Formats: sequence, C-alpha cells, structure tokens
Amino acid sequence: MEERIRAVLFSFEGNRDDLIPMLQAVQHELGYLSDVAMTEIATYIGMPESKVYGVATFYSQFHFAPRGEHEVKVCLGTACHVRGALQIVDSMERELGVKCGGTTCDQKHSLDRVNCVGACAIAPVVMIDDKVYGRMEAKKIKEVLEKSAT
Repeated sequence: MEERIRAVLFSFEGNRDDLIPMLQAVQHELGYLSDVAMTEIATYIGMPESKVYGVATFYSQFHFAPRGEHEVKVCLGTACHVRGALQIVDSMERELGVKCGGTTCDQKHSLDRVNCVGACAIAPVVMIDDKVYGRMEAKKIKEVLEKSAT
C-alpha cells in the first residue's frame, strides 16, 4: 500500500498548496484515506499529521474507512426535505442495516446524506453511484437498491 501512496505523491512537487489535490488523488487510488496514507502525506509535505487530518476532516468528500461498492446518497436539500427525505433516510438505514456515513458489512453500499443534488423538480431524490432516482418513496427503496446491485 505504501508504494501505491508514494507513487501518487511523487506526481506532486510536495508543496503544502497541493494538500487537497494530494488527498483527492490518494483517496482515488485507495478508495479512502488510511492512517498510513495520512502519515505519508504529512511526511511528504512536511506538515504535522494533525494539520493534514484537520484539513481532511473539514471536507465531507474525504473518507477514512473503506467505502462500499455503491455510493448511496439521500438528498436533504430544501425541496427533498419538505417532500419527506428524512423518512427516506430512515427507511434506507433500516433496509441497508447501516447508519448514514457507514458502509454495509458486505461492503456493497455506503450511505450518506447530501445537501443537494440539483434535482429539486423530482424531489425527494436518492442517488446511487451516478444514477438519480426521483420522487422516491420508502416502498421503492428495496427495488432501487436491487437495481443498483446488478
């Protein structure tokens, strides 16, 4: 794993200004930011690990545990919220057996809440990977998850 991380890092000059692109590139390579990756990044740019973690934890795009094969995002923007997004979150958590921010035991799905996916006209919205499912209802969740697994 360290060789993969270093290969990514060596494509950068090691400037502190490159921290976010480095974090993005390493996460893209590994699927998440491991403790080893965070240490390697901090060492490479000469920054304390606490500062690297401080930046990475500020942004919701960064993950510190392996993610599922499928990314499930429930929109909680205003239009979705008004049209029942919280019930969709509850139903999705029950169906997957995992809380938002988590990944299923079988590593098939990671579940997250997002602020807006820009599909307000078809609210409430769930995204699975790059596919948008609009006018979502609790009774449709199992069917939508099954479609994504194929």
